[in-house]
Parts: sequence; structure tokens; C-alpha cells
Amino acid sequence: MIRFALVCAGLLMAGCAMGPPAPSEPSIDLSLQTRALSSAALFGASRAFAPQRSNAQIAQDILELGFRLESGREIARFSRFEGAVTLSLHGQVPPLGIVETDRLITRLQREAGLDIRRVEGQGKIAVEFVPRADLRRAVPNAACFVLPNITSWDEFRANPRAPALDWTRVVRRDRALVIVPADSTVQDMRDCLHEEIAQSLGPLNDLFRIGETVWNDDNFQTVLTGFDMLVLRVWNDPALQPGMTREQVADRLPALLARHNPSGAASTPPALDPVPTPMAWTRAIEAALGATSRRASFREAQRALAIALEQRWQDERLAFSLFLSARFAPPEDGAQALEAMILAARIYGVRPGTDVHRAHVHLHLSAQALASGQHDLVLRLTDTAMTAARQTENGALLASLMLLRAQSLERLGQRTTADTLRRDSVPFALYGFGSQQAADNRRAEIEALARRN
Repeated sequence: MIRFALVCAGLLMAGCAMGPPAPSEPSIDLSLQTRALSSAALFGASRAFAPQRSNAQIAQDILELGFRLESGREIARFSRFEGAVTLSLHGQVPPLGIVETDRLITRLQREAGLDIRRVEGQGKIAVEFVPRADLRRAVPNAACFVLPNITSWDEFRANPRAPALDWTRVVRRDRALVIVPADSTVQDMRDCLHEEIAQSLGPLNDLFRIGETVWNDDNFQTVLTGFDMLVLRVWNDPALQPGMTREQVADRLPALLARHNPSGAASTPPALDPVPTPMAWTRAIEAALGATSRRASFREAQRALAIALEQRWQDERLAFSLFLSARFAPPEDGAQALEAMILAARIYGVRPGTDVHRAHVHLHLSAQALASGQHDLVLRLTDTAMTAARQTENGALLASLMLLRAQSLERLGQRTTADTLRRDSVPFALYGFGSQQAADNRRAEIEALARRN
């Protein structure tokens, strides 16, 4: 998995909103993890939305998620852990590492029906917290990842190309190593725990075309969704066995989904998409997100958009292409960028499980509206977006939306309400941004936007 920061890296679209570029990100202040609240304290009980796709579509999704790697390589045989799964924490475990892991395990037990528990000593799944600098030296493009057949960072570093680390050779999962950054924000740490532990227990691929899952490198979903829990429940059902072929699993999925997700039989099925996403589009998206200059990011985003239009997609892939093209557009393309962002919001508005995607788009549209003095529009956009950010437990997104909303409330004469909202945003900002300086930078950036009107 490659996790790119879509909110913290920059609030504004170059062509669609005015204002100076976002200040550079300060270092993560790990001492804040002793002051930051946990996910449970900030967001309360999990409120994951139920799967919204039809069972027929979910069956197709499981096959594509489970029998292919992100690189495009095919996986010939179904694999998973058998029996009870133990999990242990190692390395430089940050202050909230145990709390966030235990909350995730509780959700996996309750929502996916998994027999999993945390133990001292050595578990079948070893989660090791490693400094980001060490992680990036070893695997430059990864924020976190999961590997089979080993249980320590040192073991991986000693032989990073060992044949045993090839997931395509695994039939029965006996051991797995999850690598998570030790010195990230609480939100980034939590996000990595959710995706990588889930992949150690279920399918290994990511698909850009599925919006309602963390197994999507657009990274809009940050915690396990109802779709993810259903997939994990099906993946670990006794009716499936390690070593099965794709065809054998496909034969059993309809009955499994009918039993575990009876409402899925009545869902309106979107058009099935059995054709894999072209690697050229995926490479363009990854290049846009990983480029070192805005010009290069825009060029790659435009390349991805051209492919999406050529493929005649009307799903999350087209919306994400539009979103990135707008976000990286140069100032002279401001009108086109605004149109692209609005179209992305419309597409996300009709796709299943994409409320948080639309919330990200509304963040940028709200910034544009604030800069142009459209304060009533800011209030309308942030209202629904804040609900989605809270439900998906995205502290960085929620804090940014709260600060935008507070700025417009102040401009409309509601100073007391605005000040209260700013104070309320602080715990979410510390959780999502990782330092007081980063939180203050976001507030200053938004205040500068309002002064431009």
C-alpha cells in the first residue's frame, strides 16, 4: 500500500482557489500522542456504514481483490490463516499504539466475526513500529506494508528479496509482518493498522474503482468500512479453504454472500466491471500523487484523466482523475478546474459508499467559496461534509472543515459560535495533523483565504 496525504499536503487547488501555498509540514511531535485523544474518545463507537453494493458486484470485487496483487501479478490460490489468530506489537510502540490496535481488534471480532486477539510475546501477526526514516530508506514509496512468512523488521532487512516474501507463493498463512511508522500522526498510524492488518487477514489487492473500502489507494476511506468487514467475514468463512482456485471460490461466493449479506440481493446492481484497470492509468495516478512539483503532478493527472475518458468510465476512477486534475491545475486553468471539481462531486454523489470522497471535494470547494466571500455556500458544503468526516473518523479532514466553517460564521457576525467551533476542532487537528504547529498552520491558511475577499 502507498498512502498519500490528500488533506494535509495542501488544502487549496492552484487554479480553483486563491492564496499562498500551504506552509511546509513540521515534524510530528510524538509527545502530543500523550495529549491527543484516541479514536474512541474522539469519535465514539464505530458507525461504519453498511455495504451498498449488490452481492453480484461484491462477488466480482472479492475475486479481483483476492486473486491479484497491486502490481498486477495473478494469485493462483486462495490463502488465509486457519484457526484462531494472535497478534503482537513490537518495536517503538507509540503511546496510543496499543489503544488503537485493541479498538481495531474489537471491531474485527464484533463486525467480521473473526477469532483474533492480542497477545504478549509472538503472535501469528507481528505488528512492528519502525521509524519513518528507516522505513523509507528500505521501501521509499511505502507508508506501511504487510509481508508473509516473517515476524520482524530485522528479518526483512536481512533478506528483503527472499522468495518466502512473495505473496503469490502463499497458500496457508502461518505468519505475517505488518510494518507501521512509529513516529507518524495518530491518524496515520491508525490508518496503517486498519489497512495492513485487514490485508493480512483477507485480500491483498487495492482497487481504485471501489469507493467504499480502505483497499483503494485513493486513501479517502481511512478506517475499515462495512464493505471491508463483510469481505473479511466471507474470506474467513469455513466454506472457503486455503488452496482453492479462483473458480472454486467464485462458485461458493453467491451462497456465502446471500447468507452474510441478505440485503445485497435486493440492491440495485451497478454495471459489473470485469476488465482490470489499465496499468497506464494507475501509474499516472501514482506519478501525480508522488511527483515533486505541481506542474509534474498536473501533467500526470491530465494523463490519467485522458485515459479515464477514453475508457468511458463513470465511476470513482473518473471522479478521482477529475479531482486530481483540478487540485493540481495551474492558476490560468481555474475555471476548468472548478468545473472538474464540481463534476467529481456529482459522480461521487451517486456512487455507493463515497460520502467521504465528496466531503474531500467539498473541502476544496469550500475553500474556493470562502476566498470569494460566498459564506452561505461554505456553510452548506461543510455541513454534510463534516458528517461524513466524523463517520469515517478522519480528524484532519474534520478539523479543516470546522475551521473553514468557523471562518464563514465569523464573517457572518456569529463570532461566539465561530470561536466555539475553533476550540472544538483542536483535538481533531492534533489527532490528524500531529503537531500544534501544523494545526496552527492550517488555521492561518484558512484565515488568509478569508482576507483575500
